[in-house]
Amino acid sequence: MDDSTFKALSRTGTPGRYAAFADLVDLAPAAAFIRDSDGCYLWANHAYAHLYGTVPEHVIGKYIEDLDEPAEAEQFRALDQEILSRGTPVRHTLGYRRPDGSAGRAVGHRFPVRENARTCVAGIYVDVTDHLRATVQWQEAEENLQALRDHSGLPCALLSANGRVVEASAAAAELFQVSPHDLVGRRAHTLLAPAPDLDRLHARWNGLISRRTRRVETSAVLVDAHGLQRRAQLHLTSIGHSSGGHASVGHSMSRARHVWAVVTHQSLAHEAHPALTAAQIRILSLLAEGSSNGDIATSLHLSRQTVDYHLSRLRHLLGAATRPALVARAYVLGILAPRAWPPRSATAAHPLSTV
Repeated sequence: MDDSTFKALSRTGTPGRYAAFADLVDLAPAAAFIRDSDGCYLWANHAYAHLYGTVPEHVIGKYIEDLDEPAEAEQFRALDQEILSRGTPVRHTLGYRRPDGSAGRAVGHRFPVRENARTCVAGIYVDVTDHLRATVQWQEAEENLQALRDHSGLPCALLSANGRVVEASAAAAELFQVSPHDLVGRRAHTLLAPAPDLDRLHARWNGLISRRTRRVETSAVLVDAHGLQRRAQLHLTSIGHSSGGHASVGHSMSRARHVWAVVTHQSLAHEAHPALTAAQIRILSLLAEGSSNGDIATSLHLSRQTVDYHLSRLRHLLGAATRPALVARAYVLGILAPRAWPPRSATAAHPLSTV
């Protein structure tokens, strides 16, 4: 660096052809400085002075020991001498004390420069303290999430916006009777059994992806590798977002990137059976409530013979020989909601619904 260049950078003389560059470096977020071989600051920009809680005018003309603790000053002097003797740049990580008293970290290079026939040391650093802190927090959050995923015992999976399994817990793989490796990459719709409420589930999924809603509690019939079915209570939560499509000219539409799906309750695995009618489910609800056949007939405005027929048909479909067994099977197969009273269908949209 010749004298005119340095004067332009340090603003101690008439601005030359490097003045625009000097303005840029002076206001750049990267911290930069120039020191002579004695450790005296010849120039520093605002970002470098900010590391010490001051301004460039209070740095220029001072020595390393005037700004840093003795141990750090000794280390910096040794590094300067290494650069001066080697004549080549050195990548360096700088630890420092922030103005608020917290520990800071910057990464950059120190390198030799020429000024007035003298070899000096220049340095440029980027403060990575906040980035490192955010990285650590992200890693901790990832570890906590993985611990919850792997050790909570709940079947859960991370799904992409197009419904593909990105991650899955061991419990989820066990639920579908496959290995976690085989579950990852599967399309979610291949894990669902045909059911009357699939359209409603699809509509709720679209609401999550379009970010009209953030959380959904619903149910679906899952099918494992052996073809056995079970109704599961699902908690779906959208995470992340990306811009895609256009809601209107000049306005982008935000879409969720992923959805966490967590199974909180699941029925007993069973062979597929024909879907029950609304009347049959209502009969099961009243039966679970303790109603007699006559009471059920009166409540539903049916004949006693019709109720008897439905109950006989239900015992056949669900493999239950008695009324108590029929109620028990209705719960373990996920036909009736396990946490509702009065008894109601597990697929009811509202907690007080009976069908």
